[in-house]
Amino acid sequence: MRVLFVASEAHPLIKTGGLGDVCGGLPAALRARGCDARVLLPAYRDAVTHAGDLKPVARLELPRLAAPVTLLEGVLPGARVKFWLVHFPPAYDRPGNPYLNAHGHAWHDNAARFALLARAAALVALGRAGLEWRPDIVHCHDWQTGLAPALLAQESPRPATVFTIHNLSYQGLFPHETFTALDLPPRLWSHEALEFHGQLAFIKGGLVFADRLTAVSPTYAREIRTPEHGHGLEGLLRHRAKYLKGILNGIDDKIWNPARDMHLAKRYSARHLGAKAANKAALQLEFGLPDDPAVPLIGMVGRLVHQKGVDLVLDALPRLMEMPLQLAILGTGDAGYETALRAAAARYRGRLAVRIGYDEALAHRVEGGGDIFLMPSRFEPCGLNQLYSLRYGTVPIVRHVGGLADTVIDATPGNLKAGAATGFVFGAPEPRALTAAVGRALALYRDRRSWNRLARAGMRRDFSWRHSAAEYLELYAGLVRAKSPRHGRSTGKSGRAKIKTGNRG
Repeated sequence: MRVLFVASEAHPLIKTGGLGDVCGGLPAALRARGCDARVLLPAYRDAVTHAGDLKPVARLELPRLAAPVTLLEGVLPGARVKFWLVHFPPAYDRPGNPYLNAHGHAWHDNAARFALLARAAALVALGRAGLEWRPDIVHCHDWQTGLAPALLAQESPRPATVFTIHNLSYQGLFPHETFTALDLPPRLWSHEALEFHGQLAFIKGGLVFADRLTAVSPTYAREIRTPEHGHGLEGLLRHRAKYLKGILNGIDDKIWNPARDMHLAKRYSARHLGAKAANKAALQLEFGLPDDPAVPLIGMVGRLVHQKGVDLVLDALPRLMEMPLQLAILGTGDAGYETALRAAAARYRGRLAVRIGYDEALAHRVEGGGDIFLMPSRFEPCGLNQLYSLRYGTVPIVRHVGGLADTVIDATPGNLKAGAATGFVFGAPEPRALTAAVGRALALYRDRRSWNRLARAGMRRDFSWRHSAAEYLELYAGLVRAKSPRHGRSTGKSGRAKIKTGNRG
């Protein structure tokens, strides 16, 4: 089976978050199971730098471009996955973040940049790029690739399409003038296609036109069909519910492995959990916290944004700082949260330490050195840090939302007795609920035998990409069987009939 991943980032070429991990890790896991998975993404400056040896393999003529687009071919470092970079310097050869300029604002031409990616994907998918390869499945990820399923839906024959929702709150919204400027087919300007309350919504190209939809966890797949988490698209997603499946993301258990992690002060495993103490001491030193093995050290790593519940942590700090604990936070995000956390760290010196920035190696050390990992997200499509924490025996405290609800089993008395518990879960997005969960964790921490049993239970859970890859292969196989003849029209219904859900979008 041949699968083309179309994405705006893929680790280790370019990564801003979990999307990059998925589009780097899942193709490799699929290839290990015999699937010919390949990746198409923009030739950002950083991606070209990290790509290693590249060779031009095709030239694409696209409308309204003054020069051809070149496809550069390489192999993902550390994997056997072939990739193509869409090389068009006016769109992609610029420094820094793939979506934002140096001032933190979206690049002015993002719509054109990602429309170019979608058009290049369509040419590769339809065998019009001059490559000796054509996919059975085109698997697109998040709003940046949403136009690809919409464009392919206008063609016959064509490969089947899958669209994965990583975070529905990012929709790729642009004014109507952008739709006209992109020279998209006029029939796509409809609330049953790409129009969303008078704007062009890239994400609707995937939600409306892809043959199958996936979300990055089963609970998130249910949540996005509700007004609370649907961001105005819940009606469309309820309409397409038959074609929507939640498949939990995985992690690279070779990179995230405390027994092999070179970033740690001392490597350890579930059988040798005592060695974790050396990492705690090293992390306390690195963050400028007192070297006290008896005080629980709580770590927190991630984007400092409202979604991640940073406001809950700030509101809970006065109560948390009265508890016998230390808190180490690593992240970057909203300037207001960064300023508030710096001020809090100065106020609670020796109890709270904050590092503003992105540091992959330090993130590993927080996972390896912490006793507890805090993840109080207001919503969390999947989440990866709780999976890393479980792998590292760093007991997670999470809210019961999205992928957090699917992966962390609450330490109730019954679950503890059965050996099933792996962490602490709270419900309401309120400071009081957060501090109550921390209090439960601190109470159990005093019982070292029970605590180590809880940590080891998490370390035994397997959240590797192998399971996700198996589910995706089953999904792909069903789509391929439904195509008759091969690369022709689907024999089954697409689910894209007229939408009668009562809300636009």
